[in-house]
This record gives sequence, C-alpha cells and structure tokens, in this order.
Amino acid sequence: MACGAVCKTPHFVLHSWSSATAAEAAPFVEGRLLLGALTPKRWAKRAVTRNLIKRQIYEVSALYAQELTPTAHVVRLRAEFDKRYFVSASSLALKQSVRSELTQLFDKLSQA
Repeated sequence: MACGAVCKTPHFVLHSWSSATAAEAAPFVEGRLLLGALTPKRWAKRAVTRNLIKRQIYEVSALYAQELTPTAHVVRLRAEFDKRYFVSASSLALKQSVRSELTQLFDKLSQA
C-alpha cells in the first residue's frame, strides 16, 4: 500500500491511494472514486468551521470528479486559517477563501 501526498496548497494537502504491487489488494472496491475530508480540531477549533471546510471539499471535488482517477483520495487541512482575517467561524469570506484554495488544489491535481 502506498498513499502519498499528491499536491499541496498553504492550507490543504491531497493524498491519493496507489497500489504498490498488482498482487496487493485494495481495502476498498477497485475502480471507484472515493473521497475523504480530514479537518482536525487542531487547525479548526469550532465545529461550524470544520463543517464549512468539509462541505467545500465535497462540493469542489464533485466539480472535478470526472478528472480524478478512480481511487481513494483524502483532502486534509494542514494549517489554520488566520483568525485576524476570518473572525467569524462561518463567514462568506472564509467560504470563498477555502473554495478558492481547494480549486487551486484540484487544478494542480488535474495538471499533474
């Protein structure tokens, strides 16, 4: 089993499953696109913020579903959004910023 970071942005990293050997069985149904979202409490303290980020991950990934390889992918939040700029736990500015960065992440993946 090999699951490595495929691409990164300042706040997110995308990991993808790739089978190291043909004999190795995948822990999921082969040929299906699976997507997971990790938003640790360490980087997003409030549940409202974590849920907003997860919703954006799933919405943006749905736009890029045709371009993704049919395997397991995980998008992980790896840094906190600055509270000086995003005072509210769930604001339009935060939503737009998260969506913009996720679009960059999936654009990098589709170009690779």
